[in-house]
Amino acid sequence: MLKEFREFAVKGNVVDLAIGVIIGAAFGRIVESIVSDIFMPVIGAVIGGLDFSNYFVGLSSGVTAPSLAAAREQGAVLAYGHFLTVVINFLIIAWILFLVVKGINRLRRNAAQEPPLPAPPTKEEVLLTEIRDILARKP
Repeated sequence: MLKEFREFAVKGNVVDLAIGVIIGAAFGRIVESIVSDIFMPVIGAVIGGLDFSNYFVGLSSGVTAPSLAAAREQGAVLAYGHFLTVVINFLIIAWILFLVVKGINRLRRNAAQEPPLPAPPTKEEVLLTEIRDILARKP
C-alpha cells in the first residue's frame, strides 16, 4: 500500500497539480495586492475619495466605530466593502485567465492553420524521377 501511494504521489499529474496550486496561491496574493493597493484607491479617488475596505453595516446598535477593525471589536458587522474587494479580485483573475486561454487558443489555431509540409517522395517516385531524367538526357 505504501508503494502504491508513493507511485501515486510522484506521478507527473499530482506534482503538476501541486505546483499549480502553489503558483495559484501566490498569484492570488499578487492580485489581491494589485486590487487593494492599486485599483481600489484609484476607484475610490474617482468616486470621491471613498475606501471600500471600510464599508460596513453594524448588525447591532452597539457598533458605532468609524473603522471596520474597531467596529468588529464592538460587535457583529456586515463588511460589504471587503466583499466588493473580493468580487473585484475574482473579476480580475477571471479576466486574466480569459486572456491567457484566448491567447493559447489563438496559438493553437495558428499552428493548425499552417499548411502541412509536403511528404517526402517515396522510393518509387525517386527512382522514376531518375529514370525520367536519364531518358531526357539521351539524344
